[in-house]
Amino acid sequence: MVTIKKVEGRRELRAFIRFNYHLYKDNPYAVPDFLEDMLDTFNRKKNAAFEFCEGDLFLAYRDGKIVGRVAAIINHKANKTWNNKNVRFGWIDFIEDIEVLKALLDTVEQWGRERGMNKIVGPLGFTDMDPEGMLIDGFDQLSTMSTTYNYPYYPKLIEQLGYEKEVDWVERKVMVPTTEAQADAAKYMRVAEMSKKRYNLHMRRFKSAKEILAEENGQYVQKVFNVINKAYAELYGYSEMNERQIQQYATTYLQFLDMRLLAIVENEDNQPIAMGVGMGSLSYALQKAHGKLFPFGWWHLAKAIYFKPAPVIDLLLVGVLPEYQNKGVNALLFAEIIPVAQKMGFVWAETHVQLEDNEKSQGQWAHLDCTIHKRRRCFQKNL
Repeated sequence: MVTIKKVEGRRELRAFIRFNYHLYKDNPYAVPDFLEDMLDTFNRKKNAAFEFCEGDLFLAYRDGKIVGRVAAIINHKANKTWNNKNVRFGWIDFIEDIEVLKALLDTVEQWGRERGMNKIVGPLGFTDMDPEGMLIDGFDQLSTMSTTYNYPYYPKLIEQLGYEKEVDWVERKVMVPTTEAQADAAKYMRVAEMSKKRYNLHMRRFKSAKEILAEENGQYVQKVFNVINKAYAELYGYSEMNERQIQQYATTYLQFLDMRLLAIVENEDNQPIAMGVGMGSLSYALQKAHGKLFPFGWWHLAKAIYFKPAPVIDLLLVGVLPEYQNKGVNALLFAEIIPVAQKMGFVWAETHVQLEDNEKSQGQWAHLDCTIHKRRRCFQKNL
């Protein structure tokens, strides 16, 4: 018999977070959740998303042993923006047993009904900055720090419970151009130059996180993230980041970034109109650190960031203001990042998740050697 218990207290929260690690402990493709980050994510005082979200965490038990977990979430801002009444399920993990999955999803469904929701969707987090989608293809590919891995039985079992496709995302493996591939990469350079001249654009570079955080007394970072807000506004389920969220993400992640992999495009008034940011993959380091900073996890992370980076670059965010889209600005970002990636010795790049029907986003890879190697799905069911 499966019993469900709402997570209460720090001990149960840690058990909720670490269940993922234990379930995938020997899997070579799974990247464990970073314990310290997850503790902050589910902290109602620290995570700014709780200003417009509500949520609870649940654990599934059988014979006193944890056999599954799930988060029940309502993003009120997203629901208002998209005029729907969706309850989200996220951070879902379970052993290969449909009874366990049904108990978890039944709990979220009932939780949502009690709050007036009429549809369940997921896996989704509080916002788009959290992991999205359930892996349905690419089970033999290494996961990333910003996405999740799951076993092939996940989508099979959820479909047996009547859940259907809502949307799909894809991820690409993009080869960093070599000498033999420079001809195609050169197209980005030509388009970039034309875009710069035609629209009076220029690149903005920063040497350190401290420098960008201090620019315009901290307001410049807000402007950069607002580019993302406007660029992503029409994407599925997006909810605009507020000022506190932006500050939270900037403080958390800028300290780990190599500023050479942050490209910002400004217009003639020195205002940011596009940004692209990459980061050396921390997937292998997180595996070696067992998903924890202490006692020795910090060394594996520091080694990957400062001393011996992986040959993979994770492309975290790429955004262009709507009024500058389809004007060669994406080419300008790539023309800036490609030479840096070559010089730093990266072999290939992992794209962030992209909606399969986002033609603008999909088209930006046209002149690069790349392949779709993962696909994720958001499932839905009417309540």
